[in-house]
Amino acid sequence: MAETVPSTCQVPVHKTTDVFGRIGNLETRLARTNAEIDAAQAVRYRVFVEEMNAQVAPDAMRRARDIDAWDMVCDHLLVLDTSIEGDAEEQIVGTYRLLRQDVARNSGGFYSQSEFDIEPLLARHPEKRFMELGRSCVLPEYRTKRTVELLWQGAWAYALKHRVDVLFGCGSFGGVVPEEHALALSFLHQNLLARDEWSVHAHADQYRTMDLMPSEAVNARRALAAMPPLIKGYLRLGAMIGNGAVVDHAFRTTDVLIVLPIGSISGRYINYYGADAGRFAS
Repeated sequence: MAETVPSTCQVPVHKTTDVFGRIGNLETRLARTNAEIDAAQAVRYRVFVEEMNAQVAPDAMRRARDIDAWDMVCDHLLVLDTSIEGDAEEQIVGTYRLLRQDVARNSGGFYSQSEFDIEPLLARHPEKRFMELGRSCVLPEYRTKRTVELLWQGAWAYALKHRVDVLFGCGSFGGVVPEEHALALSFLHQNLLARDEWSVHAHADQYRTMDLMPSEAVNARRALAAMPPLIKGYLRLGAMIGNGAVVDHAFRTTDVLIVLPIGSISGRYINYYGADAGRFAS
């Protein structure tokens, strides 16, 4: 589990007023203030702790916030329901955390490095810009196609703005028993494993095998139906999966590493969101 941040820490904020996209009363943009980041942490707490029973530090529990050290350096993508009366902090219904390689290099690395050995992957691509996606969550009543599309719209627009070449991050299955997800994990290992220049492994002391079923017993349709929506979304875009799963006991999840080179994103999705991220632009 990530290191927690003292409550007095001041999180750097993004000063832009740009809105990446709108669909009806929903809009996506970066957090502009510390108060908005605090509100996003409250949304994460509601999803990860209250809904999924994640364990957080006593101070975070007292404050009802999901907080870690990376919050200080990441940009925080938000989805807001502008029809809700009140300040922006009260309108946040979804969030995504974005960490560019240049920022990570100067601030202690990537979150996923605690579970996966990504240094060899980075070293093989010194000319490429990597960006980590994490802490994705949406309030239950907003788990709709529109909200997901806006999260992707925002992440895509941000990646284009910063000329990112590769997206990656942890994708999670619920629970701490990988065998409960044998069908889905086996399908990922057997069909979508990142190889050669894109290969990446879970740290040896945390490595849990994903190849839990013989290939002849793995039904692709059933396996895809068993995937969490976020992982399924990455796969539709053209993502690959790292070798080995990691059990995160604090968050009560089984994690896999998603690797998505921008050049591998399916053309139909590029066309849908727009090569300039203009699909839902305001």
